[in-house]
Amino acid sequence: MSFKELDALYRAGKRPSGLSDLDGDAIGAMLAWRTPATGPLAWLLRSFGASTAFPWDGKTFKSQTSEIGVGINRVKLLGKRRWFPFKTRFAASFLDGQPTFLLDYAGPANPPFMRSIVDEVREVAPRLYMGPAALLVKGKPRPVLFFAVSFQ
Repeated sequence: MSFKELDALYRAGKRPSGLSDLDGDAIGAMLAWRTPATGPLAWLLRSFGASTAFPWDGKTFKSQTSEIGVGINRVKLLGKRRWFPFKTRFAASFLDGQPTFLLDYAGPANPPFMRSIVDEVREVAPRLYMGPAALLVKGKPRPVLFFAVSFQ
């Protein structure tokens, strides 16, 4: 699917009814990403992101209250690792202002480059969530990719 098609699918999705809807280990998939590269390099980068060789395995979520939660990314690199923790909450989407499930990486446990990333997801099919990841540039989110997480 194109970035535009994924954007439309996301906008048609619904906010989870509760933070605990996403509790547990979700399997992740990179769906599309923007890159300044062109030609064969762009194709190579996009292909790698969509391949099983891509090291991102998914996310683990844990609600702490009905309003806030935490999570971490699972990465298959140098063994299985848990990197880049995030906090979760419901918020207005940076894409359309509608309710969404927000993942915020701004905490001090993350390296500086990760602190400027914000993800959000909505449910697009039963137990399947997808959404954009954005890089904050001068305080404004710029979507760079779409990803999905699913619960078996």
